[in-house]
Amino acid sequence: MSLFLKLLSITRPKTLAAGLVPVWAGCLIVRKFQLHLPELGIQLDWGLALCTLLSCLCLQIASNVFNDALDSLRHADTDQRQGPRRLTASGALRPRTVLALGVCFLGLAALAALPLLAARGWAVMAIGLPCMLCAYAYTGGPYPLSYHGFGELFVLLFFGLVAVMGTVFMQIGWQPGYAEVYAAAFVLGIQCGLLSCVLIEVNNIRDRREDAQTGKRTLAVRLGERRARGLAMAFLVAPYATLKQTAFFLPGFQWNIVWLAAIAAGGFLLLKLSKTPADKRMNVLLGLSSLHSLLFLLALSC
Repeated sequence: MSLFLKLLSITRPKTLAAGLVPVWAGCLIVRKFQLHLPELGIQLDWGLALCTLLSCLCLQIASNVFNDALDSLRHADTDQRQGPRRLTASGALRPRTVLALGVCFLGLAALAALPLLAARGWAVMAIGLPCMLCAYAYTGGPYPLSYHGFGELFVLLFFGLVAVMGTVFMQIGWQPGYAEVYAAAFVLGIQCGLLSCVLIEVNNIRDRREDAQTGKRTLAVRLGERRARGLAMAFLVAPYATLKQTAFFLPGFQWNIVWLAAIAAGGFLLLKLSKTPADKRMNVLLGLSSLHSLLFLLALSC
């Protein structure tokens, strides 16, 4: 495998929609209020949007890279693994090299956030530093979150509420008159976080047997396969069940033909979540979950 392909695979491209979707959602909220409530005087800044996206994606990649190295060092990756090939566990890259790569992506995330710091001040540090810490703490440190069943909560918070509301803050700052904008961001933040939770639950169901043997107490291990599948399906259905709230808080919400594609993809994914065996055949659900998340946001955007 070439170095480029190694670096590409370690970023886990099928999961990167989890970093894209909340930034897209935050920018969508600002744009909707700009168009439908111009009296608020807010405007989407594409430069800040790009910096936010780059920083968020670098944080996600850093977390993925740390996960590759730290799972191997904790002997959580074994020959029974059903997911994509891990570079550290397979010996393709040394743990020290992979950890250094993770640190580099944290540095790139900080570099991309410099224009945000200039625009919004030190409040950006209050958002960014916990995100950087948790990118490592997801599988690292004395109490790795994913090893104790807190992976879904981490994803809901940081790839949902923090990412969406943080994106809105980077765009418009904070004033009392913006409360309705942040109310919309709160609703979409929960929805984006739930869609990202589908991704992690697919991973955890697929690897449940291996995780149970290596002491990785994910939520799927704690709940058992049947309940974990039910939880994944609940994560998928909940954003649709709360669309009434989205329509209330987000100006310009309307039904369009893209919703048919999103609902069709969601229904197909729901069927696959209920029937696909908990082995490598679940890997295709990662790409399907990402596609569904993108269709959901595209429908909101139209």
